[in-house]
Amino acid sequence: MKHLPSPTRRSLAVLAAGTVAALALAGCSTGGTNDSGSGTDAGSGSFDAVEAALEKGGEITYWSWTPSAEAQVEAFQKEYPNVTVNLVNAGTNNEEYTKLQNAIKAGSGAPDVVQIEYYAFPQFALTDAFADLSAYGFADFEDDYTASTWNSVTNGDAIYGLPQDSGPMALFYNKTVFDAAGVPVPTTWDEYYEAAKKIHAANPDAYITNDAGDAGFATSMIWQAGGKPFETSGTDVTIDLQDAGSKKWTENWNRLVEEDLIAPYGSWSDEWFRALGDGSLASLVIGAWMPGNLISGAPDGAGDWRVAPMPTYDGTPASAENGGGGQAVTTQSENPELAAGFLWWLNNSEESISIFLESGGFPSTTAELSSEEFLSDAPEYFGGQKINEVLAAAADDVVEGWSYLPYQVYANSIFGDTVGQSYQNGTDLNDGLTAWQDALVEYGNAQGFTVNK
Repeated sequence: MKHLPSPTRRSLAVLAAGTVAALALAGCSTGGTNDSGSGTDAGSGSFDAVEAALEKGGEITYWSWTPSAEAQVEAFQKEYPNVTVNLVNAGTNNEEYTKLQNAIKAGSGAPDVVQIEYYAFPQFALTDAFADLSAYGFADFEDDYTASTWNSVTNGDAIYGLPQDSGPMALFYNKTVFDAAGVPVPTTWDEYYEAAKKIHAANPDAYITNDAGDAGFATSMIWQAGGKPFETSGTDVTIDLQDAGSKKWTENWNRLVEEDLIAPYGSWSDEWFRALGDGSLASLVIGAWMPGNLISGAPDGAGDWRVAPMPTYDGTPASAENGGGGQAVTTQSENPELAAGFLWWLNNSEESISIFLESGGFPSTTAELSSEEFLSDAPEYFGGQKINEVLAAAADDVVEGWSYLPYQVYANSIFGDTVGQSYQNGTDLNDGLTAWQDALVEYGNAQGFTVNK
């Protein structure tokens, strides 16, 4: 799955507002999901019904923007020749989510299976847009996935999809730059701060990393710090972006922002990739799906880069998910058993997972994360380091207990208008988080949620 920075343009905020308003109101009128795991069942039956549907065949539609989707569909249809899968690229993240919401509102036009990032799952599950796959015995697959990714597609006993990839965070660093500045690999955030000062002092054009204000990065960093700012029970929502974990992160990151120690530009631009290639950006704290992006986007950095565990606050291993997603079966599907079967094959079969990994994805499945073949991979780009040993360990170290808002898509879209201003002005990130919280409380209450802070 390609991972993109969270939208910050005002146009996306307006678009997301219209989308989430309908979702929130629908969730309140239908009851949605709650902590007891209630929701819409996919239908009565078991996995036997899924297997029977795969053999019988039929036609389904699958929305996805992953680079591996076409090859996966082709392999699936070869294995199940009675099934036709119509693959549609309906756009990336917000573009697809808007089309999906329009189909939900219209009562028709949704695909049978849809790709969804983890942060967006709660928003759609709340409105019964996704089928509950527990009716088909999908609970038996829990141990096939990492705990953090499984929790991202479930709510109590309800199962709204299966994970595809994961993004446990790690420190990707340019060893050549660190060595030249005499900087050891930081294991704590205090050491990271000291490294940032030394790298910038050695070369005023070089920075330890970049960050212009990205919601996905900020929430992941709060997650790693132990923050739990978002709690949801049905349509009751609590937001506390001044909890201990949130403040722990801002205390750490404020000094980097206020002292101009991080490059003030966003990710995924040509400038960003050039900086990663020429060494003027010395590290990234980012999800485990990053290696393929570095190899293809910053070829000049080949041989310089390495991977280490994410710095922590006390030296105890701790990570968080950054990006990633899975697929869900929509409640508009006229053949949910067949759709569930395709979903199962997509995210649980060895052939499909192999195709996904070859396209640069990072697995959510425990079998792959522990396999000798996976762990022994030593890319030349990373100096022959067995980077997956570090990344797989990060998956085991993801802090438990995180949850997203049931309107996280909208929340991310206004991050730039609130917290982003703190980045732009070089001021206290706590003020930005407070502004973000106030806007989210006001918005949620206006949409029919009961939001407390």
